[in-house]
Amino acid sequence: MPTKYQAAEELLENKIILITGAGDGIGAEAARTFARFGATCILLGKTVSKLEKVYDDIVEAGGQQPAIIPLDLKGATAKNYQDMAQTIIDQFGKLDGVLHNASMLGHLSAFSDIPETEWMDVMQINVNSAALMTQALIPALRKAQHASVVFTSSGVGKKGRAFWGTYAVSKFATEGMMQVLASEFENRGLRFNCINPGATRTKMRASAYPAEDPMTLKTPADLMPVYLYLMGDDSLNVNGQSIDCQPK
Repeated sequence: MPTKYQAAEELLENKIILITGAGDGIGAEAARTFARFGATCILLGKTVSKLEKVYDDIVEAGGQQPAIIPLDLKGATAKNYQDMAQTIIDQFGKLDGVLHNASMLGHLSAFSDIPETEWMDVMQINVNSAALMTQALIPALRKAQHASVVFTSSGVGKKGRAFWGTYAVSKFATEGMMQVLASEFENRGLRFNCINPGATRTKMRASAYPAEDPMTLKTPADLMPVYLYLMGDDSLNVNGQSIDCQPK
């Protein structure tokens, strides 16, 4: 089971991995973890100070020096992603992995009450940015021997739930995008999968469930075996799957 996976120390050596939303929560923990197992991490996020903190954590722990890409996904365009992809090819020669971790929750409300601006913003960050970024990065990913793209899903992206409208629809779209790409690139050295973290001690979870005791939840670090499994070569034959970090 990926949830019990024990990674070899050199699992991600010589791999270049891009993490979106790398300044906080699961993204920050994934970056630190990937670096601990040998990866060179590219930290993408909108708040430079948070990315710098993760950068410092990695360097202080003896990891490979990361790169930082400050980018607000809400305003980013296809040209931004194309320029970013070319810079990655120029600097690193390839890209071995992408973790699409950045997401926006929006407000939980009746479907009829969702503001247009919020709908557009959530779709822009959760769906459009991941799609346009993936399009731009495919040439860099194809330069790696075995590359892995991991999208972040949710339980409400598999079964719709009342009042989760915008976020749920965006995660259904994420699952669909992953499946399309997985089918397109089957047996072509590039694999696509989804991770559903489940209830995790993060700021997003706290905003959705303000009355919940966070100490009853798993931490981002508890989930990392699945993230390591999907980024490393032990999952070469896993494609088109949606994996729950906390299966019921």
